[in-house]
Amino acid sequence: MYIPVHVGKNGKEGMGYVGDDTGDNISSLNPHLCELTGIYWAWRNISAEYIGLVHYRRHFTALPLLRRIGKDKFDCILSKKELESVLKDCDLVLPKMRKYYIESLRSHFSHTPNEHEENLAILRDVIQELQPGYVDAFDAVVSRTHAHMFNIFIMKKDVFDRYCEWLFPIMIETERRIDYTYYSPLEARTAGAMGEFMIDTWNEVEGIAYRELPVMFMERINWLKKGGRFLVRKFFPQR
Repeated sequence: MYIPVHVGKNGKEGMGYVGDDTGDNISSLNPHLCELTGIYWAWRNISAEYIGLVHYRRHFTALPLLRRIGKDKFDCILSKKELESVLKDCDLVLPKMRKYYIESLRSHFSHTPNEHEENLAILRDVIQELQPGYVDAFDAVVSRTHAHMFNIFIMKKDVFDRYCEWLFPIMIETERRIDYTYYSPLEARTAGAMGEFMIDTWNEVEGIAYRELPVMFMERINWLKKGGRFLVRKFFPQR
């Protein structure tokens, strides 16, 4: 059920996978919109009953942590059979809620290196102009200490279509308004980072019933080092 896609393929040498620069696409915006260009490509170019996205370094799994210990991670990736069981009673699958505990999403964004809090104001302005009925939902989401992150999901096609029809006019206009003049390539990815807040914003209004599944990180993570950096950013911000 997995289709490897070279996201951000525009202008790059191929990797042997289909690129998001084929068919109807916005691959050229990938330096700013990140994996959202892959979501757009799937929306415009794939016909399937369900469509979703996982990343090369983040995958859904149906197995609890204890059952994954000692196993090869690739043997724990969500299978078609497992997914079919999940989809019997829902049209939307999201990653387990990510909890920040001591800070809101807005605070977390502002303390993340290479992000700029003023861009959240640009995104909010665009939502206010294009989809004013979702502004209160956006405010509520960025004020919370938890969210469904990573732009990882699986949706029934009609739900996916509705989400994308709402999402992309907002994100493309937000991308257009941000001034990237003095941004590093990492800072330039800010619109894509803000895109992670959008599923919860949309579903706050839409109320689609969903199931959560764990997300498995395919690469080794030094959680002590990662946690230390988080605390430094929180209590000793650089700007």
